[in-house]
Amino acid sequence: MTGTRRTLAVLFLLPALVLLGALVVYPVGYSVVRSFYDRSGDSFAGLDNYRALFTDDGIRTALRNNVVWVVFAPAVATALGLVFAVLTERVRWATAFKLVVFMPMAISMLAAGIIFRLVYDQAPEKGVANAVWVGVHDTFVTSSAFPRAHPGRDSPLEAAGGGAFVTKLPVRAGVPVALPLVGVAPDRLPDGTGPAAAARPEEGGITGTVWQDFTRGRGSGTLNAVDASEVGYAGMRIEAVRDGEVVASTRAAGDGTFSLPAAADGALLRLPAGNFQEPYNGLDWLGPSLVTPAIIGSYVWMWAGFAMVLIGAGLAGVPRELLEAARVDGAGEWQVFRRITVPLLAPVLAVVTVTLMINVLKVFDLVFIIAPGSSQDDANVLALELYRKGFAADQPGVASAIAVFLLLLVVPVMWFNVRRLRREARR
Repeated sequence: MTGTRRTLAVLFLLPALVLLGALVVYPVGYSVVRSFYDRSGDSFAGLDNYRALFTDDGIRTALRNNVVWVVFAPAVATALGLVFAVLTERVRWATAFKLVVFMPMAISMLAAGIIFRLVYDQAPEKGVANAVWVGVHDTFVTSSAFPRAHPGRDSPLEAAGGGAFVTKLPVRAGVPVALPLVGVAPDRLPDGTGPAAAARPEEGGITGTVWQDFTRGRGSGTLNAVDASEVGYAGMRIEAVRDGEVVASTRAAGDGTFSLPAAADGALLRLPAGNFQEPYNGLDWLGPSLVTPAIIGSYVWMWAGFAMVLIGAGLAGVPRELLEAARVDGAGEWQVFRRITVPLLAPVLAVVTVTLMINVLKVFDLVFIIAPGSSQDDANVLALELYRKGFAADQPGVASAIAVFLLLLVVPVMWFNVRRLRREARR
């Protein structure tokens, strides 16, 4: 068409063809051949390596997770990209918003994995996800201030089941009750605590003190008696229980003292389990049940900007007169979006979704970096299993079979995408 001689064209294309052959054609061909040999590469194994794809537990878990990835990750990223693209048309600072959303695309998968490994850290003081989750939880549910408190030696308290403690004997009016506890570090005591005080007798009522008794090795003190150096358990809840029913309840003051009405006479005093519950520590984002959705969330964070840019380009080509005509005819914004915008963007949405599906099938970095060793088996995907079988387990035949299987999964999707692009080009 251009009059260029074929020999000259071949000379210009030769370097690219050599690189393509060395970096793509040869590795693919070698992987196909190697997948039919055993671990040593000397004996022909037939289809044994391919049979392992459906019998090995690790590979089956990887297959199952890949299905989850292909179904949810592209769909969520495309949906968010569509929402962002439509909304940014209505704000004046659209350019800045698009820049912020697209910025994660400039970060490598390795860096993104390290970022989200910290985001999902179990400790709320380190992980942003749990810091937010714990903050919301603690807004509505008060955490216990005495999670490790328990009765000491020769204590008048005994375990009552379920984490609660109860007095061994019924209490009597006019006789102060001592409820000594140990186990809370001094720096973990809640605000408002002060020096413990011995309760004074109260005629017709029940009085007592609940406090931090002395800890062996830390100063001197009398066992099960209030000393000057000890502090009260401010806010501790005390219940009077008779025949399994709570007849009275109160909370300890800053010095640990409390008072109950005459109805508590002859009852047992119980310190409910709510006083000793461990503080809420958030979700185990990288545990076996949540690790895959958590990693998918990090992938969506990276690729939603990519979807937004492509869909935004398609949205720019949507005829505005169709949208205005629909609004004039009385259609609401939701109807315009659902019945006009989305159908007109269907080709772009299909290209974005298929492109992300191809990308998802090859995901490796995020899973390898984010999933801890204890959960990596549960978060396993085919690309990661290929690496583990080829290097950690020294099974190159099985690894090659996984590589060929991945290629077979990607090729139809790529063919569909190329065919659609050519169809759009003809239009």
